[in-house]
Amino acid sequence: MLKLLPLLLMIGYGLLMMRFSVWRTKKQLAEYSQPLRDPALLALTQKLAVALELPQIKVNVYQIAAVNGLAAPDGQIYLTQGFLDRKAAGAVSDAELASVIAHELGHVALGHTRRRMIDFTGQNAVVVMLSALLNRMLPGLGMWIANMISGLLMAHLSRRDEFEADAYAAALLVKAGIGVAPQVSLFRKLSALTGSAGAGTPAWLLSHPKTDDRIAAIEALATRWDA
Repeated sequence: MLKLLPLLLMIGYGLLMMRFSVWRTKKQLAEYSQPLRDPALLALTQKLAVALELPQIKVNVYQIAAVNGLAAPDGQIYLTQGFLDRKAAGAVSDAELASVIAHELGHVALGHTRRRMIDFTGQNAVVVMLSALLNRMLPGLGMWIANMISGLLMAHLSRRDEFEADAYAAALLVKAGIGVAPQVSLFRKLSALTGSAGAGTPAWLLSHPKTDDRIAAIEALATRWDA
């Protein structure tokens, strides 16, 4: 039992940190957000709701300058003010922002937020077990190697979730009559919009798939559906 104590403590620590992170995220989003009021974007959001047989989809605007979409732990959907500012400047279209909303709906529908919480807790357990094992063979380096392996695993799981959310969004956009073209066009703009091209970084080190890979996967789905 004593041998399992460090593992149990780390799992408990992971659960505690997960709950604190969820609480802090919900608090921050509530304080710095307001309902989306853009009529054109709300009209497209309603198309998504009809496709999902829902009365409506509530979207909030998170008042930060970064360009991003978010699915909160409680299932609420957020666009950042930075994204809406790009729309006002003509850099992105309403349909492209609708594709972001569809993507975040995918994360919620597929349970990615909850799965990520479980993954986070498991990550802490993996670090403890690997550290204990590797420190016997490589004293002083075990923790560093364990953290690196754990980080690579989490990056892989994150990329899997992004591909799944992309596919969900593509299907929803087609069903809503919007199509995948805005989804693809936004991905082509994304590196310039966010300033994070990821050029030269191996795919297995990235928490998000490479843009070209995401576009290829979406286009392959669209081709298959057309056929």
